[in-house]
Amino acid sequence: MHPEGPAFYNPAVADAKPLPELLELRRRLADEEAAYAAALAELDRQASLALPEEQAPEVEELQRELNELWTPAPAPSGGFLSRLFERRAWGVVAPAVERQARFNAALVRLLNAERERAGRFHARLRELVAALVGYAQRVEPIVDARDDVRIARSPTEAQQQLEIFGGRLEQMSERLAGLVALRDRIEALSEEVRALREGLESSPPLPEAARTASRAAADSAYTAFENRFRGSREELRARQQGYVELLRGHAPVVDLGCGRGELLELLRGAGLRARGVESNASALQECRAKGLDVSAGDLVEFLEAEAPGSLGAVFAAQVAEHLEPARLQALVAAAHRALAKDGLLVLETVNAASALAFFDVYVRDLTHVRPLHPETLRFMAAAAGFSDARIELRSPVPDDVRLHLLPSGGLPPPVVKALNENVARLNALLFAPLDYALIARR
Repeated sequence: MHPEGPAFYNPAVADAKPLPELLELRRRLADEEAAYAAALAELDRQASLALPEEQAPEVEELQRELNELWTPAPAPSGGFLSRLFERRAWGVVAPAVERQARFNAALVRLLNAERERAGRFHARLRELVAALVGYAQRVEPIVDARDDVRIARSPTEAQQQLEIFGGRLEQMSERLAGLVALRDRIEALSEEVRALREGLESSPPLPEAARTASRAAADSAYTAFENRFRGSREELRARQQGYVELLRGHAPVVDLGCGRGELLELLRGAGLRARGVESNASALQECRAKGLDVSAGDLVEFLEAEAPGSLGAVFAAQVAEHLEPARLQALVAAAHRALAKDGLLVLETVNAASALAFFDVYVRDLTHVRPLHPETLRFMAAAAGFSDARIELRSPVPDDVRLHLLPSGGLPPPVVKALNENVARLNALLFAPLDYALIARR
């Protein structure tokens, strides 16, 4: 049944709550817009205020009166006696009057000059206020225009990502074509092996060599499976090269489930004594053809047959996940018994804590019994008496497979930071390294 409503309705999207970071950004945006509007209103109010001469028009009238009154009074004139008296009195006060007149003239000129300077200053101040108002009125349109450019650029960046993704799809298509051809070749080889096995089994009683060949033909299917999904011999040697230095100084080394003998070849090249145990007849034949010291048999029984403290290191790659829990516990206990003091137990297995490793590697192999979390294997080693048990992650996932971080442009920094933190968490869960190795010291 389908939920009622329009076909495009998505309840999960409709009911989704915004991220706390987005709500905080919205709150800050509202506060900043309110503060900007208040600042612009205050600037407009200041620009509308009258200048000092506009607020006090009586100043201009006082200036005209001062200019009229600063002219000194003329010398006295009249009758002889009066003129004589007035001239004598004028001669006494004339210097003071003349000095006062000069003072008045200088004061008037000073006041006129100061008022002219103040007028020019006020005019310049009004121009400055007008320029500030114009600038403030242009800030918001500029910010809006830049946001429009960012929004317009986002689809372009998305288109570029889609083009890159399309190129990767083309590469994957080419690889798929190669895999189809490889599958056809494998099917042809499987028919060849089947015919060989049927021919050997059709002539009883089989001699021992024929029985060995028959078992090898039967086991060749899993050998081909490992060749296909675990990697070529060269790839496996490259991945196991790092174990050589780890095992140096811990001879003799036993490689449990040594497979095609890649590690044994590396140890032999490094001058370290090593031997292997393998139950797959096809792989056993290949190892012996290379001159490697490999025995056929059960892994636990082989360790239990070793003298206590006789081994320097016990190694097993991609073996633990094939064992039942009781058999795995028995193997760890037998390794602890057979190892010398400070001897190493190294168990490499599929990383069950990685979603990609579980779904793309672990479940593909039908012979796997159960996945092993790194902490589970570490606990088993500690319970068996090993000390200094640690986990080393191996086979990292390529960067082109992992989720990519968002670029800094196009979205607010807090949103980019929150999204990238979630991308990192998803990478740690989905695309953690494919393998890990338990390294435990006796």
